[in-house]
Amino acid sequence: MSENNNQADGGIDRFSVESVYAELLSRAPENKMEPRMAPLFRVMEILGEPNRAVPIIHITGTNGKTSTARMIEGILRAHDLRTGRYTSPHLTRVTERISIDGEPVADETFVRIWDEIRPYLEIVDGELDAAGEPRLTYFECVTILAFAVFADEPVDVAVIEVGLGGITDATNVGDGAVAVVTPISLDHTELLGDTPGDIAVEKAGIIKPGGFLVSAAQPQDAAQVLLERAREAGVEFRFQGVEFGVEERRIAVGGQQISVSGIAGRYSEVLLPLHGEHQAQNAAVAIAAVEAFLGGGTRELDADVVRAGLESVTSPGRLELVRTAPSILIDAAHNAAGARASAKAINEAFEFSKLVLVIGVLRDKDAGAILAELHEELGGILEDVCLTQSTSPRAIPPEELRREALAAGFADERIHIAERLDDALEWAVMTAEADGDLGGGGVLVTGSITVVGEARTLLGK
Repeated sequence: MSENNNQADGGIDRFSVESVYAELLSRAPENKMEPRMAPLFRVMEILGEPNRAVPIIHITGTNGKTSTARMIEGILRAHDLRTGRYTSPHLTRVTERISIDGEPVADETFVRIWDEIRPYLEIVDGELDAAGEPRLTYFECVTILAFAVFADEPVDVAVIEVGLGGITDATNVGDGAVAVVTPISLDHTELLGDTPGDIAVEKAGIIKPGGFLVSAAQPQDAAQVLLERAREAGVEFRFQGVEFGVEERRIAVGGQQISVSGIAGRYSEVLLPLHGEHQAQNAAVAIAAVEAFLGGGTRELDADVVRAGLESVTSPGRLELVRTAPSILIDAAHNAAGARASAKAINEAFEFSKLVLVIGVLRDKDAGAILAELHEELGGILEDVCLTQSTSPRAIPPEELRREALAAGFADERIHIAERLDDALEWAVMTAEADGDLGGGGVLVTGSITVVGEARTLLGK
């Protein structure tokens, strides 16, 4: 596929992006990441090391990575820096993963850079075939494409989110000037370990000599692992709750107003247009990360610039209000800790008298724990639940989810099954409106990112 063969009306059309996406999907899927680094470094060598073209803020953790990345990006852009941001997974289109100055990479750039690097990927594919190893995977290829796009643009700084773990994640071909670790909890335990400490060993792999560690508050065993790795690498480190943190927060229209004690200064009356204490904590981590990046943690940022950077930040698919009358919230809570944080935020920021749940979960997630957290935290308003699924082949069939919902405490007579997400949404809206309580009824669509992404599309977002 060449650029010239994919022009329509004078430019690259959407089909070109979708064709590249189809080619990427023909490779090993995203949930089959290879624990290896050598092929990534080999590709980078052939391409002229785009992984070293721009300074990097590298983000790992279990929850909050994408929201924190968007906040860091916002503050950097407010400092007139041209940013690249790489996050995963995407909600609607693959181009969302690679952003330039806050917007998805242009279709033309996405296709052009892919066409330029594909012959070199095929060289490495051939070497891997000869060695009896799997070809480059979907996630490895998209990561390589991101580095190549950032080098081509070029950008002043790249904010890069780890896909899984850290040590052998494809993104770890880049060395972060700042390593950011968001809260660590249990997820992907079959790959990363059964305790926060075990998982932290993998995530600590992004801490590199010459860098700077900024960490959210962590479980004790995880914090100890990160601390030891920082000392081993000889880098400075700052932990939330020790050297920086949220001083105060209060509910505001459309979000919250926070004051943050950073690692170099204090930033008061910052309007954050996102809901929940967890987002305030993410904002504190983001501010500290930018302080570390721009001034080595010793120079206070301009408070007005920080406010400007955060006041317009968005985090699609994270407690996002997409409809009113009744209110429909969508939220990608794909593990127990995420579900707990989201439920607490709903109780704090919204005054629902009744909430209808629509949920679909992927097979590699702990559906029972997610449902249990939602039932416990929202039990006073959450009665009716619709079990559904996305179009992902990894989706748990809704009938299988019924057992988990019953075990979590949901009453059998309040459980509805919908094989299709559009049917689930229609049922949920009708149920929320059934008692005529239009002012206090709402719908929460949650679970896997695939459910949330498809719901956004169906609801016109």
